[in-house]
Amino acid sequence: MVILSSNLQQRLRSPLTIGTVTLQSRVLQAPLSGVTDRAFRQLVRRYAPTSMLYTEMVQATGVCQAQQLEKIMDIGDGEQPISIQLFDCRPDFMAAAARKAVAEGAKTIDINMGCPVNKITKKGGGSSLLRQPEIAEAIVRAVAAAVPVPVTVKTRIGWDDDHINAVEFGRRMEAAGARMLTLHGRTRSQGYHGPARWDWIAQVKAALAIPVIANGDIVSVESAVRCLEETGADGVMCSRGTLGYPFLVGEIDAFLKTGAVVSPPTAGERLRCAREHLGLLWQYKGQKGIHQARKHMAWYVKGFEGAAPLRQRLCQIDTVEAGYELLDGAIAQLETTAGLGEAIALVAP
Repeated sequence: MVILSSNLQQRLRSPLTIGTVTLQSRVLQAPLSGVTDRAFRQLVRRYAPTSMLYTEMVQATGVCQAQQLEKIMDIGDGEQPISIQLFDCRPDFMAAAARKAVAEGAKTIDINMGCPVNKITKKGGGSSLLRQPEIAEAIVRAVAAAVPVPVTVKTRIGWDDDHINAVEFGRRMEAAGARMLTLHGRTRSQGYHGPARWDWIAQVKAALAIPVIANGDIVSVESAVRCLEETGADGVMCSRGTLGYPFLVGEIDAFLKTGAVVSPPTAGERLRCAREHLGLLWQYKGQKGIHQARKHMAWYVKGFEGAAPLRQRLCQIDTVEAGYELLDGAIAQLETTAGLGEAIALVAP
């Protein structure tokens, strides 16, 4: 049973303040490349009406040259509060891109200094900035001077175990003008392997005056509460725990506000959400959306009898109708307890 300590209740009672922006939720949805598009955000927003959401990470160069501007412009009604995350290693490009992002409705500008992917770090972006704190500081100063909204930073605890510089790096970002720091409790060399080291998040929180948001291994209400207790962080950011589970941010937010545990969705309810997600991707992106939906379907379909063969078929769909047929058959069989394996056989070509 998850219990909120009186100390944590007191600490979470007030809103989260990021510079001039006040949020009514201390649970944030992480920016995830290839995931947090408008379709996904629409589902998260339903269950987390006041949480900060983030666009997919976009390169400042692409924004300045209008190559990726459509990603920023694709913000729907009811998506606020929303932040746009940018990456690059050139302060002037970052400042110019930030101005465009604010014009499109960004409540804050988040700077990615934590992405571990080689194609990002080789360009001097993402977590490579942990090894170039002077450039990182210059980027924050330039962006903060260019836009009227708060600038935030998302980073990791260090490049590798021999170069953990989270406290010093965080102090530099704060001094440069960052109004919030989100810290993933892993090094760049860890990628997404091994446990997140929340003890480093606690050290950074103790060293900074700005809000510090904990990221890494936030996969349930229980893990979120435990992380907040152990780190003293001002909030949590959910990342991979939301893949195939857009309910997570809302579940954690509801518990922190009320102390009541929201009943998790049934297998059938998850499949209904998958069906809606598939439809939204088709609506917003057409055939490209169907291809992107395959990975989402794989994330949704797990944890019940017959999930594996259903998942295999969903990962091969070429039309929205094919996906609907598979999901509808599975939902019907789950709800009548007739056996999912039989449902898949019925819709097999």
